[in-house]
Amino acid sequence: MPLTPLDIHNKEFTKKFKGYDEDEVNEFLDQVIKDYEIVIRDKKDLAEKVEQLTERLGHFTNIEETLNKSILIAQETAEELKGNATKESKLIIKEAEKNADRIINEALSKSRRISMDVEELKKQAKVFRTRLKMLVEAQLDMIGTDDWEQLFDAEIGEELELAENES
Repeated sequence: MPLTPLDIHNKEFTKKFKGYDEDEVNEFLDQVIKDYEIVIRDKKDLAEKVEQLTERLGHFTNIEETLNKSILIAQETAEELKGNATKESKLIIKEAEKNADRIINEALSKSRRISMDVEELKKQAKVFRTRLKMLVEAQLDMIGTDDWEQLFDAEIGEELELAENES
């Protein structure tokens, strides 16, 4: 067990002949007591400081562990989000490719229908042109006949007869 300042203060030395000067020894012991008290106080202060720092270290260690767990959770979540995003992007691409194929197929089908319609319209236009040409030629033939002259002559004659009959 370590000495206390009280132990040093109460220490009695045996007196011998030609011993040390008692006042000088007492002064020295008083100085030792003061220094020893300072050392004890310093030791106590340091022990308290070590305890406080140990508590803070424990607190910071807990914070570090919590942060490490949070970082791991964040990394796992990020990996999961990345995986989900990759899956979703693949699905979107697949859907877009399907839509693109469907649109292309519909466009090709429409193009074929339009080409067939255009060909049909060309045939109908040729038929119409031929019929129109035949009709116009028939009309021209009809205009070119001598029947018109007889018709004009007959009408004029009939009008004269009617006029004469009325007079």
